[in-house]
Amino acid sequence: MNIVINTSGIDKFLALPPELMFWSFIFNFGWIIIGIFFIYGVIQVYLFWIQNKWADTHKNVLLAIDIPKGNEQSPKAVENMFTYLAGAHGSINFFEKWFEGKFQKSFSYEVVSLEGYTQFLIRTPAEFRNLIESSVYSQYPDAEISEVDDYTEAVPQRYPDEEYDIWGTEFMQASSWVYPIKSYKEFEHQMGPSETQFKDPMAALMDLCGSLRQGEQLWFQVIVIPMGFDWIKDSEAEINKILGRKAKVKKGLGMQGLEALGEASEAIYSIWGDVESKEKEERAKTMMDLNPLEKRRIEGVHEKLSKLSFEAKIRVVYVAKKDVMNKAKVANGIVGYMKQFAALDLNNLKPDVKTTMTKTVYFAQAPRLLVKKNNIFNAYILRSDGRGINPGTFNIEELATIWHFPVEANVKASMVQKAPGRKADAPSSLPLASELTAPPESFFKTGIFTSNSNVNNQQQKQEINESLNDINSNPPDNLPFV
Repeated sequence: MNIVINTSGIDKFLALPPELMFWSFIFNFGWIIIGIFFIYGVIQVYLFWIQNKWADTHKNVLLAIDIPKGNEQSPKAVENMFTYLAGAHGSINFFEKWFEGKFQKSFSYEVVSLEGYTQFLIRTPAEFRNLIESSVYSQYPDAEISEVDDYTEAVPQRYPDEEYDIWGTEFMQASSWVYPIKSYKEFEHQMGPSETQFKDPMAALMDLCGSLRQGEQLWFQVIVIPMGFDWIKDSEAEINKILGRKAKVKKGLGMQGLEALGEASEAIYSIWGDVESKEKEERAKTMMDLNPLEKRRIEGVHEKLSKLSFEAKIRVVYVAKKDVMNKAKVANGIVGYMKQFAALDLNNLKPDVKTTMTKTVYFAQAPRLLVKKNNIFNAYILRSDGRGINPGTFNIEELATIWHFPVEANVKASMVQKAPGRKADAPSSLPLASELTAPPESFFKTGIFTSNSNVNNQQQKQEINESLNDINSNPPDNLPFV
């Protein structure tokens, strides 16, 4: 029996000119590709709609954080605050995501300068307010936390505007997120008094915030999203890549069946037994084989791997009246602040010029610039973790480096709102108001509050005054004369 394969259709298709070949392929198979993209788009629109519907049923609150004067806490305290925030992470199953619209809620840690007045704020879902307050009070017992109105509502909500203009951008990690940026520990040195041995990088941001004039506002935002521990596998894969170790691939059932069949055939009749294997096995590197850069990177990945991590997005917006706006000062200042955390052999932070920065080149610059301005502004006021570029991964040490309360011994920021002073707790022995009762009648029979006691007190005072008047007011006789 002969099997004949008819290839006339294929030969006819290959004989067509290139342009006809393209349209023939689109006509016969292109609908499949278009259908796949259409279905994917419908699924994403549905997910966006149901998540917004679920989010509308929840409330967010904006908390102003005032730390006490003379703060000496290092960023380690804020690092502990972020550790406590990990309690907000929750697992979401398939039904909750696609039928209820649930998603992992995020938090916004902000530094705001309104005409030079600087305030630290945290925006949190209402159900996690106690978690945020506990994280702050655990490290700053004398801090003051108060709910405030959203400051973003005081400026125009749409651009272009006759009076105001806007500049903004998001910051991204220049290298793979598995590599850390420079942390606050590297800003310490052993020279000078102990209170000045930490050179707070926050001083640059506080100086920039304090330099704003009337009509200028600078908003700095770090969106923090709690996450699980899946990112650990990516860090370990990067280490194996540097060491030259091959990743172990889990074999499927089909591959396992083929290997079993091959071993069984070899047992019956040896086909490859006489063939000598000449494959050279590559030996994985050890730490002794690495150059200094590779050692530094492995140590950096290990150090970042050792602490809790969050997804995070850094966003900056500068809103000002057109007659006082100084984009160069703010843009260069905020980029300089972020460049302090650059570890050039590991990672650093750079502005996202292509997607989110309010800057355009080449064609249709004006309309594209307006789109970018409104996009960055809306993303900020919504505290969105999905708009703009994808979030990066930062551990708690990196987050505490970027956002922390300034150490007062190193940062002279007079216009930063602070709590007035230390607060002392009431003695635990004081009775509660609900426990107070009226005194018994026998208490009033002691004579303390009777008129007789008042008479006796008046008599005692009169006797004391008479005794004082009897004292001779003349000076002693033995005083010398002038």
